[in-house]
Parts: sequence; C-alpha cells; structure tokens
Amino acid sequence: MIREKYSLKKLFLVTSLFGGTVLFAQTKVTGIVQNDNGPVVNATVNVKGTNITTSTDANGLYELIVEPGKYSIVVTAVGESATEQSIDVMDENEFPLDFLLQSINEQTDLSEVVLIGSRSVGRTQLDSSTPVDVIDIKEVTKDVGQVSLNQILNYLAPSFSSNTQVISDGTDHVDPASLRGLGPDQVLVLINGKRRHTTSLININGAFGKGSVGTDLNAIPTSAIKRIEILRDGAAAQYGSDAIAGVINIVLDDSTDKLRATISYGGNLSRNAEDNFDGETFQANVNYGVKVGEKGGYVNLAGSYDKRQPFNRQKEFTGTIFSDYNRPDLYPNPTGVDITEAELARRGETRGDYVSRIGQSKNEGGAIFINSLFPVSDKTEIYAFGGLNYRLGESTAFRRQPSQLHQTVASIFPNGYLPLIETNNYDRSLSAGIRSEINNWKVDFSNTYGNNTIDFGVKNTVNASMLDSSPTSFEAGGYRFTQNTTNLDFTRFFDDALAGINVAFGAEFRYEKYQIVAGEESSYANYGKVRQIGVDGNGNPIYVQDFNGNVNTLFAANGTPFAGGAQAFPGFLPANEVNASRHSVAAYLDTEFNFTKEWLVAAAVRYEDYSDFGSTLNGKLSTRYKLGNYVLRAAASTGFRAPSLHQLYFSATSSLFQEGVISNSGTFTNDSRVAKLLGIPQLNEEKSKSVSAGVTANWGKFKLSVDGYFIRIDDRIVYTGAFTGSNAAGASDQDKEIYQLLQQANATSARLFANAIDTETRGLDVVLTYQDRFGRGKLRGDLSATFSKTNVVGDVHASDLLKGKESTYFDRSSRIYLESAVPRTKVNLSLNYSLDKWNVYLRNVYFGEVDGATNTIADSQVFSAKVVTDLSLGYAFTKNVSLTVGANNLFDIYPDKTNVGGLRGAGYFLYSRTGQQFGTGGRFAFARLSLNL
Repeated sequence: MIREKYSLKKLFLVTSLFGGTVLFAQTKVTGIVQNDNGPVVNATVNVKGTNITTSTDANGLYELIVEPGKYSIVVTAVGESATEQSIDVMDENEFPLDFLLQSINEQTDLSEVVLIGSRSVGRTQLDSSTPVDVIDIKEVTKDVGQVSLNQILNYLAPSFSSNTQVISDGTDHVDPASLRGLGPDQVLVLINGKRRHTTSLININGAFGKGSVGTDLNAIPTSAIKRIEILRDGAAAQYGSDAIAGVINIVLDDSTDKLRATISYGGNLSRNAEDNFDGETFQANVNYGVKVGEKGGYVNLAGSYDKRQPFNRQKEFTGTIFSDYNRPDLYPNPTGVDITEAELARRGETRGDYVSRIGQSKNEGGAIFINSLFPVSDKTEIYAFGGLNYRLGESTAFRRQPSQLHQTVASIFPNGYLPLIETNNYDRSLSAGIRSEINNWKVDFSNTYGNNTIDFGVKNTVNASMLDSSPTSFEAGGYRFTQNTTNLDFTRFFDDALAGINVAFGAEFRYEKYQIVAGEESSYANYGKVRQIGVDGNGNPIYVQDFNGNVNTLFAANGTPFAGGAQAFPGFLPANEVNASRHSVAAYLDTEFNFTKEWLVAAAVRYEDYSDFGSTLNGKLSTRYKLGNYVLRAAASTGFRAPSLHQLYFSATSSLFQEGVISNSGTFTNDSRVAKLLGIPQLNEEKSKSVSAGVTANWGKFKLSVDGYFIRIDDRIVYTGAFTGSNAAGASDQDKEIYQLLQQANATSARLFANAIDTETRGLDVVLTYQDRFGRGKLRGDLSATFSKTNVVGDVHASDLLKGKESTYFDRSSRIYLESAVPRTKVNLSLNYSLDKWNVYLRNVYFGEVDGATNTIADSQVFSAKVVTDLSLGYAFTKNVSLTVGANNLFDIYPDKTNVGGLRGAGYFLYSRTGQQFGTGGRFAFARLSLNL
C-alpha cells in the first residue's frame, strides 16, 4: 500500500515537472480560412460535438486548443457552404489545418449559412428555428432571362409574388411585391441587415396591393447583390414594423480582384407580339471590387443600365370612337348617335387604330451601388454601403377617343389621343457604421439614410377647359419620402453557459418625412368653373373664376362641361400639398438558449413608440430540436405595422377604371370633412399574431424542409371603395355634402383609408433539393411549393354613419384583391445540369388559379392555373467568357382571356388586369454574354 502511494506521488511529480504532457497534453490547431476571394473574416470554427468554438480574425486566422484524439472540425461562414475536415491529433505542439470554403454555385442550398432571423452566429437553413430561403443571385442571373429583381424572385421563390402592372400610373414602374399572399407593406426589406426605405409612391389603382406602400426592389441592381435571404416568418419583435409576413435581406457583393460584366438582350417572340417581336429589353451590368489593406478590407462597386421597350396586347377598341357630333358636316342636328363603323369605313381605318397601350410600360435608367469595409484594428471596422438609381418611365392612360367631346380639343387632336404619363424616379441611399468588440460584446453603431423622389409629367394630352390654348404637356407634381434610421446593437455569445447562450439588445431611432408637391396650375385647373359671389343691380349673378367653383361655364357640343386639368393624370392641387413627418424610438432584447447542442430556444421582445399614434410591445418565441438528420422547429409571435405617412396624408384626384367605366376619383385623408361625414376614424396600427411549425431533413443528397403557418391580422388597413354622394332632391344631407365636396375636387367619387377588416392566412411551404454527380457532370434539382389562403373574418369595422354603405366601404373587388387576386398555389421545379463547358437549365413553374376583381357578380371570372416553362443553354468559350441563350415561357403560354364585360371593358383587357399570375408578354427569348476576369 505504501509502495502504491509512492508510485502515484512519483507519477504526479513527473507530470507536473513536464507541464502535464503525459496526462494533460494539449495541442494548438491553427490555420487560415479562405474562399475564392481570399481570407474569410469572422468565420466560425467549431470542434463538432463540443463547445470548443472560435472565430477567424481579420486575416482569416484561427486557433483552437484540443487534447489528443480524433475530431471533426467544422467551419461555417455567412453565405458559404459549411466545410468539415477530420483530424487525428497526437501530442504535437501545433497541428496545421487550413480550410478553403467552396461555393456550390447553385440557386439555393438548404445547408447554406444565413444570418437573417437570428443575431447569433450563422446557422444553416436546416438548423434555423424559422424557415429561410437563400438565393444566390450571381448564379441565378446566369441562367434566367428575367433581369429585374422582382421578376427573378417571382419565378424563383414560391412564397414571393410580383407582376408588372398595367395602366396604373406610377405603379407601372414600381411593381408591388408580397410574401405569403399578404400586402406589399407587410414585408420588411433589409440591405446588409439594415432597414431599407420604402418608395414615395402609394398604389391607388386597380392592382394587387391596392392602398399599400412597398419597397422598390428594382432600384437595386442585380450586379450589386451576392445573395438574398427570405425569412418566411413574422419578425416584428426582432426587426420592427412591417415584418408581419417576413423579411427580405439583400446581402451586397463583397468580392475583390474580380471583374464581372454581363450584357443581356431579349424580347417577346410571341404569337401575340406586335410584328411577332416586341417588348425588347437590354441590360448591361458590371461589378468590380478592390482590396483595402491586408486585414480583409474592400470596396466593391456595381453598376447597371437598363432599357425596356413597351408592348401592347389590346387588339381593338370596342366602344364608341365617333359620334355624329364629330361630323357636323354630315349630321347637322347631332344627337350623340354612334357612327363609328361608318366613319372608319370612310377613313379606311379599323378599330385597331384607336387602341390604348395595354402591356408593359417603357423604362430606361441606371444605377450604381457601393459596398465597403475598412478595418481599423483587429476588432474594429468601419463599413459603408448605398447607391443611386434613376429611371425614366413612360406609361399610358386610356386613349381619349374623338367621341369624348368634353375631354378632347378637336383642333389639337382631331383623332383623339393617347396620354403619356412620364415618371422620373430618383432613389438614393447610404448606410454607414462602425463595428467593434468591447469586453467580449460585439457592438454595431450605424445610420441608414434613404430617399425616394417621383415627379410626374403628362404628355400628349390636353386641359380641355383651356380649349385651343391648351398645352400638350404638363408638370403634374410628385412625391417625396425620406427615412433615416439610427441603430445601436450589442451581441455576445456565452459559450460557458448551458451549451451556449446568445444575448443581443439594442435601440433604434427612426425619422420619416413624406411630401406631396403640387403641379403647375394648368395641370390641375378647371378654367370653366366659377363661383357666384352675388348679383348686380339688374339681378344678374356675379361670377368670379374659381377652379373649385360649383358653376360650369364652358360646355362641349353635346352639353357636357369641359373637363379641367391634364387629362388622364390631373396634377396635384395646392390643397393636396403636404409636408408631414414623424419619429419613432425602439428597444429590443433578443436571446437564444442552447440548452443542449440539439435543443435551442429563442425569445425576443421589442418596444416601439411612434410620435403620431402611440406605442406597441411585441414578442416572439421560437424553438428548434435536432433528432439525428431531422430538425423540428416552431415559432409564435405578435407583430404590428404602423400606418404609413402616405396612408395618413395622401390626397389627390386620379382616373379610376371600375366595372368597365373610367371616372375621376378623389382620395381624401382621414381628417377631411368627407371622412367625418362617413364616420371613418383616424388610422391605427395593424396588429398580428402568427404561429408556425415545421420539420427539416438532411438525407445527404436530398434535403427537405416543410413549414406550416397561421397569421391573424386585426384592424387591417384597406383602401375603400368609391363613395359617390348625390345631389338628387331626395338625397340625404350627408350625400349632398359629399357630392359638393367631390365637385370641388374635380372628382365624381371619394376613397379613403381605414382599419376596416380582420384577416386570417393559412399556408404550407415545402422545399426539396437534390444534388449529385450524374454521368460526367453535376445535376441539381429543386422542388419548392407554397399553398396559402387568406380570408376576411368577422364583420367589417363600420360606423353607424356607414349603415347602408358597407358594400362600398369594403367592396367585393377589394375582398378579391386580398383573398384571391394572386396565386394561392405556386410550385417550382428546376433542374440544372453542368458538363464540362456546357450548362442546361430547365424550370417549370405552376401558377395557381386567380380571380378577377370586380363588384359585378355577373362579371366574376376564375382564371385557371398555368404551367410556364423556361429553358436555357450556356456555353463557356473560356474560363472568362460564356454565352447563355434561352427562353422564358418557352411554349408561349398566356393567361385565360377575359369574358366580354366589366373585366375587359371596351376591349382594353384581353387578359386580366386585376387577377394576375405571370404577365402577358408571352414567350421571351434572350441571350446573355458574360465576362469574368
């Protein structure tokens, strides 16, 4: 026994003298993590199955301390595929182990690391507690013909919907976009994790998203984007207002020492195209980055130039083009009889010579973006990114026919005219900040500025009340929106608590300003209106000119008063001008608890206070549990969306096409006299509750995620139907006063914004990916689908003053826009095969059925589901030069045609304007030349 104790003491003494190298030997595992662009900063290096974790420094270097044994070392980095190497450590002092992160060069990958939805270290999509899609824009744009970001996502991400609008004024150039069938203003857009400003335009025309204000994704050139992360879950408790449907995070390119340039050209090679080819599109993109210093700094510049030609799908105008008033030489006593057929025969013309332009608008513009990082020390860096975008758009209104005597001036446009609406769209943004580490806390202080300016001009039109002296072009005024957001964020990962705890907290201050600028006088004035101020000595009325007067003095030959203002797009009145602002402050706490390496629970809470409507408190709880190759996840949250300044303060008169009839409709604010007469209160925030649950599976070559969700939104803001008022003898005092107010606004109906309804949305998202070698090449397959349904629930929130007007307050067409105007089912199957220098891309997208929005039950129509096929073939002449040719909508598929009636109007819309699936361009053939140096 004494001898045994002596042996133990001797052994302890020996091990102590030699630093424990016999029983407690430790080895440094060191190396560098790189990708194709050089060292990777802030990559996470983990000893698999343990809490031993570190991050790479500014030079991509890392160091781990391990005891002898066999290990798997896993490296993850945002935007890169996870990489794993196995090692067998003996008793070396240092074990070198370098990593080269390889991009899989695919559109989406469920093993890719993402940041959106979590403020902890990046996780793979399969391991996240909420569903996230990741889209590699650089790879996608090599294969597809779509060049705008909205259209790329519409065909690629099933939960995303967006279509180019038709005869919708400024909305023709700013496509409304949505997630999960909710509104364009219920999805939050970030760039590099910072809030992006919305557009200054509010969508008030007959299109999906009516009454909403979205973010103009097309203002961001695709050449500036590295990838896009789409969080398909409510996240207002994490990111603030608007994130009810989810969050889109656009990650800008940070590559260096590479020049990428593309030139794309295409057009509609379609049976319905004018001269068999129309809607030509040209785009040139360039991207180049340079390194700054030796610690991972960079400056990446991207630019683009786009030019898009219009196309028309209306074949003929079926209404009255000429009446007997147009030919007094033949009809000395006209009564308004339609003489169109006889007059066309006399002229040798057809109804096709008097069509509008129903299709894609004309657009031309360019953009430049910068993304930069400047390391100051090993733990501190300054960053900045932003861009400028300008687009000149030209859309059309409905053609004014010669028979519309009160809207035409025969001496200027004897054959009528097609009004052109010119949109000057300026967008600018800049975000700058500093990141550092203080006492193991990562600190990020930033400021993000954004501004959107839209000015309208109207050409090839008249102010009919000016008669022969009318100009044919007008400056109609415009919108301005500015947003400035300041953030201070703190994050720390405690690796010695449980299996790891991440704590993040921070604060935000946001300032917003919205403006409407009046147009020139001739763009809005009605020079034929006067107001009586008394009588003279003979009892005759005394009139003074008053653009808002209630007496008309100028009449067309058929007795109808001449219309004032620029026809098709009257300018904004001085009374419409607004310069409104507000601010909000917010604070949040976002935590993640890894109770074990399999079980994660995340909780977030956020408080926001707005200067104009009050405060709100929202929370989110999510969890994830790993079961071998499977992951179970679930989340529950509350959220909100503050009414936009646009919805609070917008007022104007615009053209309204409804049930086949064109009229001028006025939008009134909620503090207006019209709102008080109808009992419509001030706007409040929308409030949401959402739950989701899903499962992911990693079967090696196959990866799967399935997620179901439920979203309840209370007090949802809608754009009401058109209230008309009445001056009939038996009309109520309410209707009579509304009628008088409409006359002053040069309008025949009134619309407003209101918290009118509650909705519920249910859905299921499925994503399946497969990747393997096939023969001598690589095959990649993606199958993704979304199934969603939104319903209005409960009664409409209407005041007693609206009794009998509920069907106008929230009309049938508004319900259809919310519930079924975009596909509730969308399925995407894509196959990508690469072999040596060749690449083949085949995609089929199933667009589910939609309904046309109408208030007339007899005009109701369901447009059936369609499958659109895309095919492209790429060839690399050298490692630097490649060419891709192909076709979107290879088989020239069109939506169902509208029935004759209100949805079609006077031959305007052969294809539905209100229920849209994939556009009306038909087959789009394209070629793209790519250069990589």
